[in-house]
Amino acid sequence: SHCNRILSTGMIFNQADQEVRDTGYHRHAFNVLISTRLGYHRELPDTRDSQCRDKVYPQALPSASVVICFFNEAFSALLRTVHSVLDRTPPYLLHEVILVDDHSELDELKDDLDRYVQEELQGRVKLVRNQRREGLIRGRMIGAAHATGEVLVFLDSHCEVNQAWLQPLLAPIQKDSRTVVCPVIDIISADTLAYSPSPIVRGGFNWGLHFKWDPVPTSELNGPGGGTGPIRSPTMAGGLFAMNRKYFNELGQYDAGMDIWGGENLEISFRIWMCGGQLLIIPCARVGHIFRKRRPYGSPGGQDTMAHNSLRLAHVWMDEYKEQYLSLRPELRERSYGDISERVALRERLQCHSFRWYLDTVYPEMQTVANGNKQQPPLFNNKGLRRPKVLQRGRVPELAAHIL
Repeated sequence: SHCNRILSTGMIFNQADQEVRDTGYHRHAFNVLISTRLGYHRELPDTRDSQCRDKVYPQALPSASVVICFFNEAFSALLRTVHSVLDRTPPYLLHEVILVDDHSELDELKDDLDRYVQEELQGRVKLVRNQRREGLIRGRMIGAAHATGEVLVFLDSHCEVNQAWLQPLLAPIQKDSRTVVCPVIDIISADTLAYSPSPIVRGGFNWGLHFKWDPVPTSELNGPGGGTGPIRSPTMAGGLFAMNRKYFNELGQYDAGMDIWGGENLEISFRIWMCGGQLLIIPCARVGHIFRKRRPYGSPGGQDTMAHNSLRLAHVWMDEYKEQYLSLRPELRERSYGDISERVALRERLQCHSFRWYLDTVYPEMQTVANGNKQQPPLFNNKGLRRPKVLQRGRVPELAAHIL
């Protein structure tokens, strides 16, 4: 019946439906017709392992500020994200929800959204509007500056959180404030909006500085928590994570010299590990995310922000290993990447480890690639999994495959 319901919500009855669908795909890269018909609340399959459902968490956990940045997001997807948080989070843990509008142009995100936030959400959600386009990176820093909860939880604007999603993220942070955690990112289909579980994977990257998903080494799965224990992850996908708010500030937030989007997820991942923290994926926390076929909006002026940001990251954090990146992208050797002196000073102040230490300690699998051995094939090659191929994040010529 779940499938039938999804199918019927996608039926096109007239010209107007056709236009909603076509415009929606063009503008948002997912099926806005279905999204609108689903409304702002829906039941989700509980994708947690049965052991997770039996876990008990302390009553006294730190309070969370949920920060959601958006730019030209579909109204229905944005509000379903917000309501999923309000519907599935114990009120005593939810300090606030902060929406950061990054200077959206769509009419529906102006007066209609103001009215909805005031009348329907009545003080439970704070809406911050940027006066110019800042991009996701600075947008998140703006959201964090408005937050007053103990823990920052960043979500994308096209997500739906699942049952008891927050407690498993807060517990490890309460134990150690330098622990940064990510949920397992379940898949919401861009075409049907059907919600399905993701396999347990962890984050890695390649020398082109593109994020990729890796299988979890068996040593990680055989830890004390078994299949439900936290998994050490070399990198994060970047869209969904939680960290202690004071620690976010101490660790240097994001690099404000980075533009719009891209590379910031690897930069914060390297920084967490190299500067004394740890990054964990928490299998008992599940959040669905619409995996779009492409990134539906560009950057102002059309510049390649991914290259600009990756250069900054390489020059600040990668020591001699930046050669691995530059040898793949020789056209970037002479390209300017702005002033990095503040970030270099941050690295010295925090007394961070070398990139060599990171590779040896956190991501030894990467070394085998550098030494010419064949690495395991990427996990999502199997055709059975309907996860978009962009998750490999390889360089599709001039179409840099974008997710998140």
